[in-house]
Amino acid sequence: MSLLELITRAAADSENSSLVESKYPIILNGTSIIADLKPEKNNTDDTKLIKRVQGWKISETDAEIIESVTNQSDDDLTTSSCLMLEKLGGFIGKDVLCLIMETSLSLEIWEVLKTLIFQGVVCLDLIEILVKKRRSDLLCLCIKHISDIQSSDLVSVFKYFLTPPKGSHSTMMNVRKDWENQANLAIEKIGKQNEKSLLAKEASVLLMIAYDGFTSSELCLHYLFASSNLDLLTLSYCLSRLGGTEMLSLIKYLGKWLKKYEKFPQACPCPKAAKKLGLKACDWVPSLKSVVKYLGLVLDEHFSKLVLYTEFQDELRLIDGVVKSLACGARLCCSVADVVENLKVEVKSQNGA
Repeated sequence: MSLLELITRAAADSENSSLVESKYPIILNGTSIIADLKPEKNNTDDTKLIKRVQGWKISETDAEIIESVTNQSDDDLTTSSCLMLEKLGGFIGKDVLCLIMETSLSLEIWEVLKTLIFQGVVCLDLIEILVKKRRSDLLCLCIKHISDIQSSDLVSVFKYFLTPPKGSHSTMMNVRKDWENQANLAIEKIGKQNEKSLLAKEASVLLMIAYDGFTSSELCLHYLFASSNLDLLTLSYCLSRLGGTEMLSLIKYLGKWLKKYEKFPQACPCPKAAKKLGLKACDWVPSLKSVVKYLGLVLDEHFSKLVLYTEFQDELRLIDGVVKSLACGARLCCSVADVVENLKVEVKSQNGA
């Protein structure tokens, strides 16, 4: 029988047989599998052009990945793709990942895009596209996980959050829900009354002041002002490109933070809460130090413009009162600290005598 006849018969048989979806749609390490294949022992007819083989076996790593994908969801291709990217994204070239990201953006496959952002992948115009598509939640993810966002992109993000466009409310509510869930989790940790309850109390105060009284767009701003991407030089560049309405929104936002820290002086950073309690939002609460620093930059560089407008003057008077109150408290704390230090020195001298 000729090779052409064998192919023709095989094609006819495949049309008549029912197709069964393979359990192994992707072979990750095909080279090792092919190397282990051997002809069947009972197949000794050398006249046949096609011979059956044995020794088919996939690697343990491939088996674990396939099993995890199968257990996750047999029918959800998006979920499978995300799982594959989580496990193997580190072995895929950046150019290929950018192509996947661009395809996900075009097709609006947001879950795959989230997975790529979690891994710090960024392609050309990602920020600008997310701004245009009103994806506030993904913009916040970019701020949290991508360390090389360009200053021009940050300007777009600032403008977007300071003056939210129509159609952005739904995705901003996703961000609000995340903050709310973290605050509720902190409260649950307090109720357990274990060795971590004190840390949970500190975290709950911090998350409370970060959540209450802030709009959904302002909750998104938290990520900017707590980010390591934002320094004085970057902020100065962003401020120079903001309009009057955007600048007023920014001053009101920073003023809210000053009032919060004045009202709740016990609120302080909780760097251990994220690791020990899973309260990752604590890492994204702007500190009083950073708020004062950034507000000082705003006033120093734009004071002459701000005092010309009545709406700015009213807001600045309120901030001035809060700053004076905080400064008074700081002087009192310094006085108490000096007394404590003097007492320590005196106790040491007495013990030495």
